[in-house]
Amino acid sequence: MSAGSPQEWSPPSTWPPLREELRGIEPYGAPQLDVPVQLNVNENPYGPSAQAAADIAAAVGRAATTLNRYPDREFVELREALAAYLNTSGGIGITADRVWAANGSNEIMLQLLQAFGGPGRVALSFAPTYSMYPEYARDTVTEWVAGRREGDFSLDLDAARALVEERRPSVVLLPSPNNPTGTALPPEAVSMLCTAAGDGLVVVDEAYGEFRRSGTPSALELIDTHRNLVVTRTMSKAFALAGARVGYLAAAPEICDAIRVVRLPYHLSAVTQATALAALRHAPELLGRVDELRVERDATVDWLRGRGLEVADSDANFVLFGTFADRHAVWQGLVDRGVLIRETGPDGWLRVSIGTAAEMDAFKDALIQVMEDTE
Repeated sequence: MSAGSPQEWSPPSTWPPLREELRGIEPYGAPQLDVPVQLNVNENPYGPSAQAAADIAAAVGRAATTLNRYPDREFVELREALAAYLNTSGGIGITADRVWAANGSNEIMLQLLQAFGGPGRVALSFAPTYSMYPEYARDTVTEWVAGRREGDFSLDLDAARALVEERRPSVVLLPSPNNPTGTALPPEAVSMLCTAAGDGLVVVDEAYGEFRRSGTPSALELIDTHRNLVVTRTMSKAFALAGARVGYLAAAPEICDAIRVVRLPYHLSAVTQATALAALRHAPELLGRVDELRVERDATVDWLRGRGLEVADSDANFVLFGTFADRHAVWQGLVDRGVLIRETGPDGWLRVSIGTAAEMDAFKDALIQVMEDTE
């Protein structure tokens, strides 16, 4: 193999001296396969318009002339722009000192666990949920505790409160809508868990928040009510900016200040800041296809149920459906027909991201064929 060639990952041996609990663990990642229809990682299928792309390119070009200097480590302009956006998307009176950003909401979550987790502390969620949460806990040497969701993937509020009061977590992670099920949390669940958590943080992960159905509120409305509430968002989904890696949160200023202790120096590059600011200038345009994707999602739910399948109610840009005796065979059958979805969630279930109308037609045609072949 020539120098610099990519290598297949292989489990580590006894050297180098990797932490014992990491030995033999494969890196996280969804399959990246070259197929015509890719509906497995919940991306927005509609990229930035030519106008937005040109503005982003011009902003990055200007930033390129300053790359000999470190970026603004407080990224004040970006935090002000994010605060202004959040005040149009469920928030009221959010200011820049209550906003923090990082390289994707993944880094936001890791920073939260670095600052508020650690040895002797507990992070808690309710399964099935985002598969990276226990990895954040593992990487920060935080004990991971997972309660269970109900059969319809909602929370039993009494059981959830009892578990939080019993384990006293430093951080509770609550995606809403939940990944991989698409289930949104009612405001009373957020308030109840914020109260039960005491001084512990309750992090409502709204990575898919812009896709929530009409009438489903954002947890941002509760920021002023609960000082321990953190609401995270991302520009990867609704903003069609997955390649830029920009995540952010809204919380009390004291929480943002605490994260500064663990953040890496100049963690948000000048190029990233310029890209995000330009995208925010085009927010109405970039978010313009969200309603279309909601309609496509709801039509997909109806179609899958019409085929006799179980489907979780979804407030996200994906749908969890099943159940299959051999879900891997169904997944492979779709891949063989040029459609990639995600094999995730409880046993027997599969998840499909919502794509364009043409992509969803291809998915439906392929699924019909696979189900007929496996009957």
